Amino acid sequence: MLRFCRMRSLQKFAAVHAPVYNHLNQERSLSTRPNFKLNRAAGLAEWRSLGAT
Repeated sequence: MLRFCRMRSLQKFAAVHAPVYNHLNQERSLSTRPNFKLNRAAGLAEWRSLGAT
C-alpha cells in the first residue's frame, strides 16, 4: 500500500482488483488437481471473453 502516492490511486486499484481476484480465485486446497485446472481454465476463458467485448 505504500507504493501508491495518492489515496485516489489506491482506491482505483482496489476497486478493480477486488472483483477480479474474487472471480478468478480458487481455493486450491479444496479440490483435486484436475478439477482445479478445469475450473481455472473456465474462469480464464470467461474473463477473456468479457475483456474482448
